[in-house]
Amino acid sequence: MSAIRTFLDRVEPLFKKGGRFEKFYPLFEAVDTIAYSPGDVTRGAPHVRDGIDLKRVMIYVWLATFPAIAVGCWAVGYQANTALAALGQTHVDGWRWGVLHLFGVGADPNSIWDCFWHGFWYWLPVYAVTFVVGGFWEVLFATIRRHEINEGFFVTSILFSLILPPTVPLWQVALGISFGTVIGKEIFGGTGKNFLNPALVGRAFLYFAYPAQQTGDTIWTAVDGFTSATTLGIAKLGGLDAVKDSGITWMQTFLGVEQGCIGEVSALAIFVGGAFLLLTGVANYRIVFGMFAGMVVTALLFNMIGSDSNPMFSFPWYWHLTVGGFAFGMMFMATDPVSAAHTDTGRWVFGALCGFLVVLVRTVNPAFPESVMLAILLGNIFAPLIDYAVIKSNIARRQRRLAAA
Repeated sequence: MSAIRTFLDRVEPLFKKGGRFEKFYPLFEAVDTIAYSPGDVTRGAPHVRDGIDLKRVMIYVWLATFPAIAVGCWAVGYQANTALAALGQTHVDGWRWGVLHLFGVGADPNSIWDCFWHGFWYWLPVYAVTFVVGGFWEVLFATIRRHEINEGFFVTSILFSLILPPTVPLWQVALGISFGTVIGKEIFGGTGKNFLNPALVGRAFLYFAYPAQQTGDTIWTAVDGFTSATTLGIAKLGGLDAVKDSGITWMQTFLGVEQGCIGEVSALAIFVGGAFLLLTGVANYRIVFGMFAGMVVTALLFNMIGSDSNPMFSFPWYWHLTVGGFAFGMMFMATDPVSAAHTDTGRWVFGALCGFLVVLVRTVNPAFPESVMLAILLGNIFAPLIDYAVIKSNIARRQRRLAAA
């Protein structure tokens, strides 16, 4: 990696303004982004030396998603292979089965190997389309604006691919990431200037534009003619009793043995990656614990109130934690350093607001069982106001302290 870094540093003047290959600078920057080691570092006062730069932060987030990807691919394959066994089939039609058969992979639901690779070939095309189409928009806007390609897209692309159902049509993937990248970020100036999480913007667009392919019972299992609802979808209709009657246990939702979006099924895998982000300081712990506390308090409040007509009022907080996209949203989406609050106190408030909204929408809104996407987007909208209120409060407190002195 150091040799690549040295080579890039030497040829960089050829691509900068006035260089022979100036017009290819965005492509050079893309290569430079992959070789993420910083080329320039501060060497003296008054600057602070730090081994963490923007490229490394983005790589850390990218790496932190690997546990969720691994378990998510296995879960997609496991659900598909289990459905095939229930239908008395030994394989599915299409190019995926041809690839699996070529490498000697079967459809045994008891085989971790078979399940992982079956699910992998559903996730990989989604990620490939996301990366190529979204990367096209990044390069296009970077070329027009004549600035370097921002590393933030590496995170946006992989997060977007993980919050989609496994059977999503690839043309919708391209449309969703285009909307999220262009409308959610680039029209505001690019990475660092967007006030909404671009991955969630793209997901919200797909949800409201094409609800048939984004929600319901037919989209979660990668087998034609097989229907199965998510744990949250079952709970919305019949509460916790209906979930238990369906044979789903809390431990299954924690480990990832359930239906759901590719990267959201396993709370354990998400927490492993999230712990890495917390330890490295990439994710702010105030947002994470604030969102967790907001969820717990709100769920306990609804549990105390109770309802004879709405079974979600009695849904425990520890189930809210592991079902749906709460864990993934808490660790990877709400902690977006651009669209979240920036003051320390504001981060607590922002996280608590997101946690409160998640349970509120899940419990009270009968038509929308999954609420994390909307909760975080609403939190993004209020983040500047939260920071403004915190700053004004700090100024007022200091003025009172000076007046008293």
